[in-house]
Amino acid sequence: MVEFKRTTDLNDQVYLDALALRTEVFVKEQNVSPTDEIDHEQGPLYFVGYLNSQPVVTARVIEEDAGIWHIQRVAVKSEFRKRSLGTEVLREIENVAYSKHIQLLTLGAQDQAQNFYLKLGYQVKGAGFLDAGIKHHRMDKILD
Repeated sequence: MVEFKRTTDLNDQVYLDALALRTEVFVKEQNVSPTDEIDHEQGPLYFVGYLNSQPVVTARVIEEDAGIWHIQRVAVKSEFRKRSLGTEVLREIENVAYSKHIQLLTLGAQDQAQNFYLKLGYQVKGAGFLDAGIKHHRMDKILD
């Protein structure tokens, strides 16, 4: 079972684990430049899921406006993909969002991941865009 931890503290081990996962997935696997990947670090709420004390999934959330959370940097360690860990971290974010009366979750999904988010109730909004050279679309989910 995945144990989720979260932090806003850039000195906390949870943040350091999130950063290591993001570096592995985005910088090493997808060739995103470290400058593009590691930005605006101060302020977001970082989520990390652990299996047997090993960090395996991460995401970060920024509160854009009252009631709106922007989810970013969703990443799953390569050998743990296809185990629904991405779904689990997004459900964890939703649960925390509900408890904080957040009404809308928004994110920029890589086009190759759109179907994943569609299955979780997100809807594509607007035209596509490039982020770090990768095609993305904005996707939103209204929380009831």
